[in-house]
Amino acid sequence: MKRFYVALAVTVVAAVVGLASPAYANQDNPKAASSAANLSGLHDFDFFVGEWHAHHRKLKERLAGSHDWVEFDGNLSMRKLMGGWANEDESIFNVPGGVYRGVTLRAYDGVTGQWAIWWLDSRMPFAPLDPPVKGHFVNGVGVFYSDDTLGGKPVKVRFTWSNISPTTAHWEQAFSGDDGKTWETNWTTDFTRAP
Repeated sequence: MKRFYVALAVTVVAAVVGLASPAYANQDNPKAASSAANLSGLHDFDFFVGEWHAHHRKLKERLAGSHDWVEFDGNLSMRKLMGGWANEDESIFNVPGGVYRGVTLRAYDGVTGQWAIWWLDSRMPFAPLDPPVKGHFVNGVGVFYSDDTLGGKPVKVRFTWSNISPTTAHWEQAFSGDDGKTWETNWTTDFTRAP
């Protein structure tokens, strides 16, 4: 099963980078990346390569005024793809009542200097991928945004990476139902590098 997710991750990232980047005309006529490519953020996720333990806190309901959190642990394994222009990680979530997996796909755009991030969930592996969050790091903090829907209503999504060190990292997800005026954090994860 893991090979399926890795193969799918590589296929999706390769297709997205090939289609989304002006550096490549099409699959029949690939062009080498320009020497003038914006490489300023190409190594932003290098800190995350390897094996990690994760402690998750997740709101039971999103944008519903909930203050009930569920906490659980997990593991994550991350590796670079395509010479560092993409990467993927596989997470194992030990949620109350069971276990599931997910794959994060990331690809770097050398024109905009931004990363795009997609999520693939083992509970619905054939569902269309959500719109990617896009963004970059500034002074050690990475912020990424997208527009999505929740319960049929438009929402803005924000990922934030912070508190990064050789052995720790913090990630959180927040939603806004009012076009970014206010944000509700609905998931946080503290990572500790596995020995």
